[in-house]
Amino acid sequence: MSSETKLTAKEKRAAEKLEREKKFNRAKLWQLALYPIGNVGQNAFMFVMMLVSFYAAGIVGLGTVVASIIITGSRVFDSITDPIIGVVIDKTNGKLGKVRPFFILGYLIMASSVLVMFFTSHTVPEGMRMIYFIFLYVFYIIGYTFVGVANSAGLAVLTNDPAQRPVLGGFQVVYSTTFFALGSIYLSKVLAPKYQGFSNPGLFQEFAITAAVFAGVAYTLATIAIWSKDRIENFGDGSAQNISFKDMWPILKGNRPLQMFVLAATTDKLSLQIAGNQVVNLMLFGIIIGNYGFFGTLSGIALIPNILVILFGIRYATKFGTKKGFVMATWGCIISFSAMFLLLWLGDPKQIGSGNLNFMTVAFVALFLIGGGVRYLSSGLVSPMVPDIIDYETYRTGRFAPGIVATTYSFVDKMVSSLAQTVVGLMMAMIGFKAAFPDLNTPYSETIFWVTMLLYIGFLMLAWIASLVAMKYYILDKAKMEEIQDVLRARREEAKVS
Repeated sequence: MSSETKLTAKEKRAAEKLEREKKFNRAKLWQLALYPIGNVGQNAFMFVMMLVSFYAAGIVGLGTVVASIIITGSRVFDSITDPIIGVVIDKTNGKLGKVRPFFILGYLIMASSVLVMFFTSHTVPEGMRMIYFIFLYVFYIIGYTFVGVANSAGLAVLTNDPAQRPVLGGFQVVYSTTFFALGSIYLSKVLAPKYQGFSNPGLFQEFAITAAVFAGVAYTLATIAIWSKDRIENFGDGSAQNISFKDMWPILKGNRPLQMFVLAATTDKLSLQIAGNQVVNLMLFGIIIGNYGFFGTLSGIALIPNILVILFGIRYATKFGTKKGFVMATWGCIISFSAMFLLLWLGDPKQIGSGNLNFMTVAFVALFLIGGGVRYLSSGLVSPMVPDIIDYETYRTGRFAPGIVATTYSFVDKMVSSLAQTVVGLMMAMIGFKAAFPDLNTPYSETIFWVTMLLYIGFLMLAWIASLVAMKYYILDKAKMEEIQDVLRARREEAKVS
């Protein structure tokens, strides 16, 4: 290719970029890179709270079933408070915008509740422990909802360019993948050996402090990224909105993309929370494979390959749209996890990570890397769909209601995903673990194998099939989003003239 041709191509790309900047409310690259870090701050607290069942059952002394039911009940309460918080955010148009105040407030609530919970719950009088634990858990999930809804609103405010939104999802999933890989190494290689398992409160206290510090930095960076965009002219069609609770049902009833998104995202979320539960990971790696430390090692090895798979997928989604990227990733999940199940069922899992470079180790590592990459990609492409649905609702009805749209989804999502801990807890109780969950010294059995396969792979398969069905009726592909943004831009121009 000649230098003249190269220059022409470069000039063409520059002209296209200039045209999109006129057409859309676009974000700078540094804003696209920094804003998703706030979601990783939320993940930090979520990772710590994935261990809360160990703490509540074994250290606070609530038992496996009671602890699981309390956690489920708290999440149901969380889903009920979502619409309240969503309306508050939609009505907030002050000097600090919609996003920044709730990032700050939500972080302070989460940090204080988690730290107090792990440092004090096991020290209060036994008769008060359940009520005390429930109060702190409920306080935590209120803060979690603040930052979750604010983050969804920020995705719609930061950019409305359909080509940029998958990039936001890409950064978010790369950060999340990196965080969970490093967090798994920290948990399995540092904390678990240091405190000799999950029966020492020091493990949870150290993890909580680490998460609070990390999340504080993350939310600071996200707040900086959204600062210049968090203004009313970037809210939908640029007009003030009058949103109330009564808008929630009409939005869910009339917005077909939201319905299909809720079906796909909630089933995925439930299955991912079941499969990602630390009890399930412990049973797979610590009991079935017999080497829990290999979980941390493999998480570290998976980091770079997972990121490469994610980058390829985001590139595809940027070119062909978020919907097509999500469908492609879901098929990748089904194929890779089906192969993983067959490997564990027909092979000898004890050979995995045994120190010898055998077929079982190579095949499991390959499937873990590929499956992890497409699984993270699939979940990462969920976030860019939320602002698309928010803009579709503005296009359809004239209402810019990021809080209501996000909390309509999260209301259903949390009602469904709240069952994750209960599913795990009841399955454990059914196979004999009623007083405490399995630990590293629990012996292997066929029952543990099949329950682990159901929890780690079976529920995921059902969710991915549901997602593929839902996407057949989800109309917001790339072409449709371009059309929607053209209409919204015309409305903003008309509002300025009038």
